[in-house]
Amino acid sequence: MAAVSEARSKGGWRDTFEQRRFLAPLLISPAVLYIVLLVGAPLGLAVYLSLTDATAGSLSGNFIGLHNYADVWHSENFRRALRNTIFFTAVSQAIVLVGASVLAHQLVKPFRGRWFLRFLVVLPWAAPVALGTIGWLWIFESTLSVANWSLVHLQTGVLGHLGLHVIDPLDPPQWLGRPNLAMASLIMVHTWRILPFATVIFIAGLASIPAEVDDAAQVDAATGLRKLWYVTLPLQLPIALVALLFGIVFTATDITVVYILTNGGPFNQTQMLPMWAFQTGIRSGSLGEGAAISLYLLPILAVVSIVMLWFAKRAEVT
Repeated sequence: MAAVSEARSKGGWRDTFEQRRFLAPLLISPAVLYIVLLVGAPLGLAVYLSLTDATAGSLSGNFIGLHNYADVWHSENFRRALRNTIFFTAVSQAIVLVGASVLAHQLVKPFRGRWFLRFLVVLPWAAPVALGTIGWLWIFESTLSVANWSLVHLQTGVLGHLGLHVIDPLDPPQWLGRPNLAMASLIMVHTWRILPFATVIFIAGLASIPAEVDDAAQVDAATGLRKLWYVTLPLQLPIALVALLFGIVFTATDITVVYILTNGGPFNQTQMLPMWAFQTGIRSGSLGEGAAISLYLLPILAVVSIVMLWFAKRAEVT
């Protein structure tokens, strides 16, 4: 009887810990601790610094309220960085969504060498971003640009026979030295980097569509563009919105591509908010102003995230 009572006691404790009210907090606590330590603590420190006049060499300062936010808002460089960030994010994500949709629809089809093509598509995302961006820096180099060399030889060959003159060989484009070309180069490189991530998400979305849907579409004579517009895209909308949300967050908070290619130049024409926050807070030593600049993105991204998740939920329900 004593052994049976002891076994029931042990089983009771085991059953208690396996209950949802105990097991769920236990399983989720590592993720919560990770977020608090690696996201919450730096965010709290940034909020504190933005309300002080802290400078480099010290993580404390005198409380000055919202003075840093008002001060940076009146800076022309800050307003330019904000406009550039919005433009950079919107254009690059539009290109990524269209490109990922086209690539995903082609890569789900069975053909010889599909695995190798998928590997090439994913490679830019798998490679270190700094390494890939340095490769693009060599491509856009002012004197020995691979892009200019290719355009010159295409112009003397195929394009020359068509009467098209793209560039002047004696005055080739300065890809990173002119504001418009520099912004276009940043968008190109960042799109090249984010496109594989969105493509993988789109492929997963296409793979989750039941085969019965395709059969029903064929019965209703929905093929080609009609099937894409009326069947595939509505079913892919929730996962497309998630891919867009991740892309917006990655793009708006990215600093590596801008830092390596243009460093915000020429003449601060390609400044982005993360880059300007880095230059103000770290290079110039104004930690308070740098923290305020970086925190301007927080409410914007929060609103965008809420709206995108709401639309994704609505699309999934309907």
